[in-house]
Amino acid sequence: MDTTVTNAQSAPVWGGGNKPLDASYGKMMMWFFILSDALTFSGFLVAYGFSRFKFMESWPIADEVFTHVPFFHGNYPMYYVAFMTFILIMSSVTMVLAVDAGHKMKKTAVTWYMFLTVIGGIIFVGSQAWEWATFIKGDFGALETKGGRILQFVDANTGERLALRDFAATLPSHRTQHESKNGIWFSSEKALPSFSLEEVVTGVEAHENVLIRTEKINAEGEKTLLNRADTLAKLTAATQVVEGANLIQNEYGSRLFADFFFFITGFHGFHVFTGVLINLIIFFNVLLGTYEKRGHYEMVEKVGLYWHFVDLVWVFVFTFFYLV
Repeated sequence: MDTTVTNAQSAPVWGGGNKPLDASYGKMMMWFFILSDALTFSGFLVAYGFSRFKFMESWPIADEVFTHVPFFHGNYPMYYVAFMTFILIMSSVTMVLAVDAGHKMKKTAVTWYMFLTVIGGIIFVGSQAWEWATFIKGDFGALETKGGRILQFVDANTGERLALRDFAATLPSHRTQHESKNGIWFSSEKALPSFSLEEVVTGVEAHENVLIRTEKINAEGEKTLLNRADTLAKLTAATQVVEGANLIQNEYGSRLFADFFFFITGFHGFHVFTGVLINLIIFFNVLLGTYEKRGHYEMVEKVGLYWHFVDLVWVFVFTFFYLV
Protein backbone atom coordinates (compact mmCIF):
# COMPACT_ATOMS: atom_id res chain seq x y z
CA MET A 1 0.00 0.00 0.00
CA ASP A 2 1.45 3.32 -1.09
CA THR A 3 1.55 6.21 1.34
CA THR A 4 1.44 9.71 0.00
CA VAL A 5 3.01 12.48 2.06
CA THR A 6 2.06 16.03 1.24
CA ASN A 7 4.33 18.85 2.34
CA ALA A 8 2.06 21.80 3.07
CA GLN A 9 3.41 25.25 2.55
CA SER A 10 4.01 26.87 5.91
CA ALA A 11 5.80 29.85 7.39
CA PRO A 12 9.54 29.36 7.79
CA VAL A 13 10.62 28.24 11.26
CA TRP A 14 13.93 28.46 13.03
CA GLY A 15 16.26 25.82 11.70
CA GLY A 16 19.01 26.08 14.30
CA GLY A 17 20.77 29.19 13.08
CA ASN A 18 22.24 31.91 15.27
CA LYS A 19 19.14 34.13 15.16
CA PRO A 20 16.11 32.27 16.56
CA LEU A 21 12.88 34.24 16.12
CA ASP A 22 14.98 36.78 14.22
CA ALA A 23 16.59 37.93 17.47
CA SER A 24 20.30 38.17 18.11
CA TYR A 25 22.08 36.05 20.68
CA GLY A 26 22.44 39.03 23.00
CA LYS A 27 18.73 39.81 22.95
CA MET A 28 17.81 36.18 23.58
CA MET A 29 20.14 35.98 26.57
CA MET A 30 18.71 39.22 27.97
CA TRP A 31 15.20 37.79 27.69
CA PHE A 32 16.32 34.61 29.47
CA PHE A 33 17.82 36.70 32.27
CA ILE A 34 14.66 38.81 32.57
CA LEU A 35 12.50 35.67 32.74
CA SER A 36 14.61 34.11 35.51
CA ASP A 37 14.76 37.38 37.44
CA ALA A 38 11.00 37.80 37.10
CA LEU A 39 10.50 34.40 38.71
CA THR A 40 12.79 35.43 41.58
CA PHE A 41 10.88 38.65 42.26
CA SER A 42 7.60 36.76 41.95
CA GLY A 43 8.70 34.35 44.68
CA PHE A 44 9.62 37.24 46.98
CA LEU A 45 6.32 39.05 46.43
CA VAL A 46 4.30 35.85 46.91
CA ALA A 47 6.08 35.27 50.23
CA TYR A 48 5.32 38.85 51.23
CA GLY A 49 1.66 38.46 50.28
CA PHE A 50 1.37 35.21 52.23
CA SER A 51 2.92 36.75 55.35
CA ARG A 52 0.71 39.82 55.13
CA PHE A 53 -2.41 37.69 54.74
CA LYS A 54 -1.42 35.56 57.73
CA PHE A 55 -0.76 38.57 59.99
CA MET A 56 -3.28 40.93 58.42
CA GLU A 57 -4.71 42.11 61.75
CA SER A 58 -1.36 43.47 62.93
CA TRP A 59 0.28 44.54 59.66
CA PRO A 60 1.50 48.17 59.54
CA ILE A 61 -0.60 50.65 57.54
CA ALA A 62 1.59 52.13 54.78
CA ASP A 63 -0.06 55.56 54.99
CA GLU A 64 1.13 55.80 58.59
CA VAL A 65 4.68 54.62 57.87
CA PHE A 66 5.79 56.44 54.70
CA THR A 67 4.77 59.99 55.52
CA HIS A 68 8.04 61.90 55.15
CA VAL A 69 9.19 64.33 52.46
CA PRO A 70 12.75 65.74 52.41
CA PHE A 71 13.07 69.32 53.76
CA PHE A 72 9.40 69.38 54.82
CA HIS A 73 7.93 68.66 58.24
CA GLY A 74 4.47 67.21 58.47
CA ASN A 75 2.36 64.24 57.52
CA TYR A 76 2.42 63.64 53.75
CA PRO A 77 1.45 59.98 53.25
CA MET A 78 2.85 58.41 50.08
CA TYR A 79 3.79 61.73 48.44
CA TYR A 80 7.50 61.05 48.18
CA VAL A 81 7.04 57.41 47.16
CA ALA A 82 4.71 58.59 44.38
CA PHE A 83 7.42 61.05 43.28
CA MET A 84 10.00 58.25 43.18
CA THR A 85 7.65 56.11 41.08
CA PHE A 86 7.04 58.99 38.66
CA ILE A 87 10.77 59.56 38.21
CA LEU A 88 11.43 55.89 37.46
CA ILE A 89 8.57 55.69 34.96
CA MET A 90 9.78 58.83 33.19
CA SER A 91 13.28 57.32 32.96
CA SER A 92 11.67 54.39 31.17
CA VAL A 93 10.11 56.86 28.71
CA THR A 94 13.50 58.46 27.99
CA MET A 95 14.93 54.98 27.46
CA VAL A 96 12.23 54.26 24.86
CA LEU A 97 13.16 57.50 23.10
CA ALA A 98 16.85 56.55 23.21
CA VAL A 99 16.15 53.18 21.59
CA ASP A 100 13.99 54.83 18.92
CA ALA A 101 16.71 57.39 18.18
CA GLY A 102 19.22 54.54 17.94
CA HIS A 103 17.11 52.83 15.27
CA LYS A 104 17.27 56.08 13.31
CA MET A 105 21.05 56.39 13.91
CA LYS A 106 20.68 59.77 15.64
CA LYS A 107 23.74 59.88 17.88
CA THR A 108 22.98 63.26 19.52
CA ALA A 109 19.43 62.27 20.47
CA VAL A 110 20.60 58.92 21.89
CA THR A 111 23.21 60.75 23.97
CA TRP A 112 20.71 63.14 25.54
CA TYR A 113 18.06 60.50 26.21
CA MET A 114 20.60 58.15 27.78
CA PHE A 115 21.84 61.03 29.94
CA LEU A 116 18.30 61.75 31.16
CA THR A 117 17.76 58.04 31.88
CA VAL A 118 20.90 57.94 34.01
CA ILE A 119 19.83 61.07 35.91
CA GLY A 120 16.42 59.53 36.60
CA GLY A 121 18.03 56.35 37.91
CA ILE A 122 20.39 58.30 40.18
CA ILE A 123 17.49 60.32 41.62
CA PHE A 124 15.55 57.11 42.31
CA VAL A 125 18.47 55.34 44.01
CA GLY A 126 19.24 58.42 46.09
CA SER A 127 15.59 58.76 47.08
CA GLN A 128 15.44 55.12 48.10
CA ALA A 129 18.58 55.53 50.21
CA TRP A 130 16.97 58.52 51.96
CA GLU A 131 13.77 56.54 52.51
CA TRP A 132 15.76 53.68 54.05
CA ALA A 133 17.59 56.08 56.37
CA THR A 134 14.30 57.65 57.49
CA PHE A 135 12.70 54.24 58.01
CA ILE A 136 15.67 53.01 60.06
CA LYS A 137 15.89 56.14 62.19
CA GLY A 138 12.19 56.31 63.00
CA ASP A 139 10.28 59.35 64.13
CA PHE A 140 8.01 58.53 67.05
CA GLY A 141 9.33 55.54 68.97
CA ALA A 142 7.27 52.87 70.71
CA LEU A 143 7.33 50.16 73.36
CA GLU A 144 7.67 46.44 72.76
CA THR A 145 5.91 43.84 74.92
CA LYS A 146 7.10 40.43 76.06
CA GLY A 147 5.30 38.86 73.10
CA GLY A 148 6.98 41.19 70.60
CA ARG A 149 3.91 43.41 70.13
CA ILE A 150 4.37 47.13 69.47
CA LEU A 151 2.64 49.79 71.58
CA GLN A 152 2.39 53.24 69.98
CA PHE A 153 1.19 56.44 71.63
CA VAL A 154 -1.58 58.84 70.60
CA ASP A 155 -2.84 62.19 71.89
CA ALA A 156 -6.38 61.61 73.19
CA ASN A 157 -7.37 65.21 72.37
CA THR A 158 -6.20 65.42 68.75
CA GLY A 159 -5.94 61.74 67.78
CA GLU A 160 -2.45 62.37 66.39
CA ARG A 161 0.55 60.12 66.96
CA LEU A 162 2.86 61.16 69.78
CA ALA A 163 6.62 60.83 69.81
CA LEU A 164 8.31 59.60 72.98
CA ARG A 165 10.04 62.95 73.35
CA ASP A 166 6.64 64.65 73.62
CA PHE A 167 5.82 63.16 77.00
CA ALA A 168 8.68 61.02 78.35
CA ALA A 169 9.97 62.10 81.76
CA THR A 170 13.58 62.91 82.55
CA LEU A 171 14.82 60.77 85.41
CA PRO A 172 18.25 60.56 87.06
CA SER A 173 20.04 57.78 85.26
CA HIS A 174 23.43 56.13 85.17
CA ARG A 175 22.96 54.30 81.90
CA THR A 176 26.34 53.45 80.41
CA GLN A 177 26.98 52.51 76.84
CA HIS A 178 29.24 49.46 76.86
CA GLU A 179 32.10 50.61 74.68
CA SER A 180 35.84 50.30 75.16
CA LYS A 181 36.31 54.07 74.91
CA ASN A 182 34.13 54.44 78.01
CA GLY A 183 36.45 52.21 80.01
CA ILE A 184 34.26 49.11 79.95
CA TRP A 185 36.27 46.41 78.22
CA PHE A 186 35.28 43.13 76.62
CA SER A 187 31.62 44.21 76.51
CA SER A 188 29.45 45.57 73.76
CA GLU A 189 25.75 46.22 73.21
CA LYS A 190 23.38 47.79 70.74
CA ALA A 191 22.86 51.55 70.86
CA LEU A 192 20.78 52.73 73.77
CA PRO A 193 17.41 54.37 72.99
CA SER A 194 16.84 58.07 73.65
CA PHE A 195 14.68 57.25 76.67
CA SER A 196 14.62 54.40 79.13
CA LEU A 197 11.54 52.27 79.71
CA GLU A 198 11.07 53.86 83.15
CA GLU A 199 11.12 57.37 81.66
CA VAL A 200 8.47 56.48 79.09
CA VAL A 201 6.21 54.76 81.63
CA THR A 202 6.56 57.67 84.08
CA GLY A 203 5.73 60.12 81.28
CA VAL A 204 2.57 58.23 80.31
CA GLU A 205 1.40 58.10 83.91
CA ALA A 206 1.98 61.86 84.28
CA HIS A 207 0.08 62.87 81.13
CA GLU A 208 -3.59 61.92 81.12
CA ASN A 209 -3.98 62.70 77.42
CA VAL A 210 -1.56 59.94 76.37
CA LEU A 211 -3.20 56.73 75.17
CA ILE A 212 -1.77 53.52 73.75
CA ARG A 213 -2.54 52.33 70.23
CA THR A 214 -1.93 48.63 69.60
CA GLU A 215 -0.98 46.79 66.40
CA LYS A 216 -4.40 45.20 65.99
CA ILE A 217 -6.55 46.67 63.22
CA ASN A 218 -10.22 47.15 64.12
CA ALA A 219 -13.32 46.86 61.92
CA GLU A 220 -12.84 50.45 60.68
CA GLY A 221 -9.40 49.57 59.32
CA GLU A 222 -7.59 51.56 61.99
CA LYS A 223 -5.25 50.58 64.81
CA THR A 224 -7.03 49.81 68.10
CA LEU A 225 -6.95 52.72 70.56
CA LEU A 226 -7.07 51.81 74.27
CA ASN A 227 -8.81 53.88 76.92
CA ARG A 228 -6.88 55.41 79.81
CA ALA A 229 -7.37 52.50 82.22
CA ASP A 230 -6.33 49.91 79.64
CA THR A 231 -3.37 52.08 78.67
CA LEU A 232 -2.00 52.08 82.21
CA ALA A 233 -2.60 48.35 82.53
CA LYS A 234 -0.87 47.63 79.20
CA LEU A 235 2.29 49.40 80.32
CA THR A 236 3.09 46.51 82.64
CA ALA A 237 3.61 44.23 79.63
CA ALA A 238 6.25 46.50 78.05
CA THR A 239 9.84 45.30 78.20
CA GLN A 240 11.86 47.77 76.12
CA VAL A 241 11.86 50.97 74.08
CA VAL A 242 11.99 50.67 70.27
CA GLU A 243 13.08 53.48 67.95
CA GLY A 244 13.05 53.06 64.18
CA ALA A 245 13.23 49.76 62.36
CA ASN A 246 15.80 47.08 61.62
CA LEU A 247 15.86 43.33 61.05
CA ILE A 248 15.11 42.65 64.73
CA GLN A 249 12.77 45.44 65.87
CA ASN A 250 10.22 47.64 64.16
CA GLU A 251 8.46 50.58 65.81
CA TYR A 252 5.84 50.60 63.02
CA GLY A 253 4.47 47.13 63.82
CA SER A 254 5.25 43.59 62.70
CA ARG A 255 8.98 42.97 62.34
CA LEU A 256 8.23 40.82 59.28
CA PHE A 257 7.16 44.00 57.48
CA ALA A 258 10.61 45.53 58.04
CA ASP A 259 12.36 42.32 56.99
CA PHE A 260 10.48 42.16 53.70
CA PHE A 261 10.83 45.90 53.15
CA PHE A 262 14.61 45.84 53.47
CA PHE A 263 15.03 42.64 51.45
CA ILE A 264 12.68 43.30 48.52
CA THR A 265 13.21 47.05 48.09
CA GLY A 266 16.94 46.52 48.65
CA PHE A 267 17.06 43.80 46.01
CA HIS A 268 15.21 46.05 43.58
CA GLY A 269 17.42 49.01 44.48
CA PHE A 270 20.48 46.88 43.68
CA HIS A 271 18.98 46.21 40.23
CA VAL A 272 18.41 49.92 39.65
CA PHE A 273 21.93 50.77 40.82
CA THR A 274 23.36 48.13 38.48
CA GLY A 275 21.22 49.50 35.66
CA VAL A 276 22.56 53.01 36.28
CA LEU A 277 26.15 51.75 36.01
CA ILE A 278 25.38 49.88 32.79
CA ASN A 279 23.57 52.91 31.37
CA LEU A 280 26.60 55.05 32.18
CA ILE A 281 28.85 52.67 30.23
CA ILE A 282 26.46 52.75 27.27
CA PHE A 283 26.27 56.56 27.53
CA PHE A 284 30.04 56.95 27.26
CA ASN A 285 30.19 54.43 24.41
CA VAL A 286 27.63 56.53 22.55
CA LEU A 287 29.74 59.63 23.13
CA LEU A 288 32.82 57.82 21.78
CA GLY A 289 30.92 56.77 18.67
CA THR A 290 31.30 53.04 19.36
CA TYR A 291 27.87 52.14 18.03
CA GLU A 292 28.18 54.48 15.05
CA LYS A 293 31.20 52.44 14.00
CA ARG A 294 29.27 49.20 14.44
CA GLY A 295 26.46 50.55 12.30
CA HIS A 296 23.72 49.85 14.88
CA TYR A 297 22.61 50.69 18.43
CA GLU A 298 21.49 47.22 19.47
CA MET A 299 23.34 47.50 22.77
CA VAL A 300 21.10 50.43 23.73
CA GLU A 301 18.07 48.27 22.95
CA LYS A 302 19.37 45.38 25.07
CA VAL A 303 20.04 47.54 28.12
CA GLY A 304 16.65 49.14 27.49
CA LEU A 305 14.98 45.75 27.95
CA TYR A 306 16.65 45.45 31.36
CA TRP A 307 15.66 48.97 32.36
CA HIS A 308 12.01 48.46 31.41
CA PHE A 309 11.98 45.24 33.42
CA VAL A 310 13.32 47.07 36.50
CA ASP A 311 10.61 49.71 36.10
CA LEU A 312 7.90 47.07 35.73
CA VAL A 313 9.07 45.25 38.86
CA TRP A 314 8.88 48.51 40.83
CA VAL A 315 5.23 48.90 39.80
CA PHE A 316 4.50 45.57 41.52
CA VAL A 317 6.67 46.39 44.55
CA PHE A 318 4.97 49.79 44.84
CA THR A 319 1.55 48.15 44.65
CA PHE A 320 2.30 45.45 47.22
CA PHE A 321 4.06 47.61 49.80
CA TYR A 322 2.44 51.01 49.46
CA LEU A 323 -0.99 50.72 47.87
CA VAL A 324 -2.61 47.42 48.89
